[in-house]
Amino acid sequence: MVVAGLGSPVLLASLLALVGVCSARSDAPRGVAVGFVFDPKAKCDPPCEHGGVCIRNNTCFCSRGYEGETCQYANCYPKCKNGGACLRPGKCRCRPGYGGRYCHKVTCDGGCWNGGDCIAVNGVAKCICPSSWTGSKCQEAICPQGCRNGGICVAPGICSCPEGWLGGACHTAVCSKPCLNGGKCISPDKCRCRPPFSGPQCEERKKSH
Repeated sequence: MVVAGLGSPVLLASLLALVGVCSARSDAPRGVAVGFVFDPKAKCDPPCEHGGVCIRNNTCFCSRGYEGETCQYANCYPKCKNGGACLRPGKCRCRPGYGGRYCHKVTCDGGCWNGGDCIAVNGVAKCICPSSWTGSKCQEAICPQGCRNGGICVAPGICSCPEGWLGGACHTAVCSKPCLNGGKCISPDKCRCRPPFSGPQCEERKKSH
């Protein structure tokens, strides 16, 4: 803003506070020394931003947390990391894949499940999964034995089997009625019979002629 005079007690108090900031140990940039000359008729064009005070023609005294010729830039201490931009003092806008107050943490969209770790790989956030999980978020379990016959891997090494199948890999067919005479259940409710037997449960003996 352009200062017209020192008549306002609020303005005077503000300037004294600003001088106090400069004289204290602050992490804000120090653009003007404590003994600066203040010109009440000074004009700044463009005007000082973010509460900065025009102390001499085209010279701004910036509020804590701002810098630049017209106090147009916010500053963050520590600086925003990993390409983040300082939006306002102490507040960074982070690039995708980074988070935390100063963009110092790698973040994966949606997080990493099942004990996965989010790390930066060639500048891109990625979930690194434990050995028994896979997928972009480590959401897919791995069944080393595989799940056959339409089974689904629901947890490491554990298959959920459709009706009619059992076993760790859904490889064992279930026949509601047992196969007789040495027959073997080869698919749900289907028996493979040993000669000379036949029938749904291998209960029939073929007659020899």
